[in-house]
Amino acid sequence: MSRPVKVAVLDDYQGISEPKFKALDASKYDVSFFKDTLPPYNHPNTTQYAKDKLVTRLEPFTVISTMRERTPFPRDLISRLPNLRLLLTTGNRNLALDLEALRARGIPVVGTGHRAPASGGPPLADSTTEHCVALVLAAARNLAQDDAAVKAGAWQTAPAVSLRGKVFGVAGLGRLGAAVARIMSVGFGMRVVAWSENLTQARADEKAREAGLPVEDAEGRKTFAVVGKEELFRSADVVSLHLVLSDRSRGIVAAADLELMKPTAILVNTSRGPLVVEKDLLGVLEKGGIRAAALDVFDLEPLPLDSRWRTTKWGQDGRSRVLLTPHMGYVEEATLNSWYDQQVETLQQWEKGEELAQRLC
Repeated sequence: MSRPVKVAVLDDYQGISEPKFKALDASKYDVSFFKDTLPPYNHPNTTQYAKDKLVTRLEPFTVISTMRERTPFPRDLISRLPNLRLLLTTGNRNLALDLEALRARGIPVVGTGHRAPASGGPPLADSTTEHCVALVLAAARNLAQDDAAVKAGAWQTAPAVSLRGKVFGVAGLGRLGAAVARIMSVGFGMRVVAWSENLTQARADEKAREAGLPVEDAEGRKTFAVVGKEELFRSADVVSLHLVLSDRSRGIVAAADLELMKPTAILVNTSRGPLVVEKDLLGVLEKGGIRAAALDVFDLEPLPLDSRWRTTKWGQDGRSRVLLTPHMGYVEEATLNSWYDQQVETLQQWEKGEELAQRLC
């Protein structure tokens, strides 16, 4: 009798995958669950000891299920996993996987599909869009600070700021950027300015139409007005980042950009941490250069316990306010349930030698 296939499920912090994988035939599948994320193999601060520890964890497994980009799989790590025969990821894109190296090894990489959007009318907000808007509102309304103050016995704290009629700056006007910009425009009357390296006004106008908005308002101003990078950071009351992380965009927001921001401005990042030069952002916030930052993503995830993001007394002694969430933009119960259902189905198809849907390589 053949041995069961060894399967590792990584980084499922909420445990949503467990009942799904445990329902598999135990005579065919030996499933292990790892909820703690080890340091990424390819991060410059990861020691050789930590790299070896990650290899020791992963090396025995034939199939690995990974949640989005929580555990990257660069070429050097892949070369040290001789038993790997199938890699399951969630979503339909994972830039933390070296697909070329996996393809060269003949290892199939299979993603998961998303729920189909509603037909007709402007696109509905998805999980990351909702989380981004929630962060904007929480930062403007001081929700985290007020909650902590009331629970500690205080009552009135610092006043909130209104978003009505203010400028919303969106860096990256793709699907997510346009969805957030639409909400801030329609819901709060904010004037939207947009920038990315290749964005044109014609493309921004097209995005406005797709969002069900007029290209111009009654005064002839563009609904999504394309501006230069400098003007976006200088004029916006809220700057929200919606760029894809690549070699070109890594560190695209640095001290020179952050120093342009109004002292009353808010920076929001629900995209990827390395878009911003972390030390530059920390420096601006330490001296209270802007009102607040609301961050869902970081250069190194999970944040180390001694991270300055965790240990600094933000909002005190002249520092900016800082609101942190642990990369929750896409973490919705229904979505994760669907992703793991699809992964189990893919695993069974692979074991039977059937064609694999949602294959990335």
